Amino acid sequence: MQWGVYGEDLENILADLIAEGFLDEERFARSFARGKFRMKQWGRLRIAGELKKRGISDYCLRAGLSEIEEEDYLQTLRDLLSKKKEQLDPAYTPFERMQLLIRQGIGKGYETDLVQRLAAELGSSES
Repeated sequence: MQWGVYGEDLENILADLIAEGFLDEERFARSFARGKFRMKQWGRLRIAGELKKRGISDYCLRAGLSEIEEEDYLQTLRDLLSKKKEQLDPAYTPFERMQLLIRQGIGKGYETDLVQRLAAELGSSES
């Protein structure tokens, strides 16, 4: 549209781009999910929310989230919480430390029950 292409010409160009795989919602969702997980360490909830904001279909959203391996997902959350734990002031009470770890995980878009479980594991281990 910025190039002044409208109507049937625009539809033909879009059809060709889709047919050639240049415009592919599923490919975008998969790439987006992989990238945000690996680079920004986002959880599934945040990735899903961002894909929904972009109008991605439920099928493509699930396809994107399937790119994240469960083992990598858990390890990334463990690493994220461990790093946060190391940064916390020792003057915090155990309860405050736990709350800050949980807030970190949930803020990154990880599932609450998973964050609570891993934060409890880290909280019970020695610093």
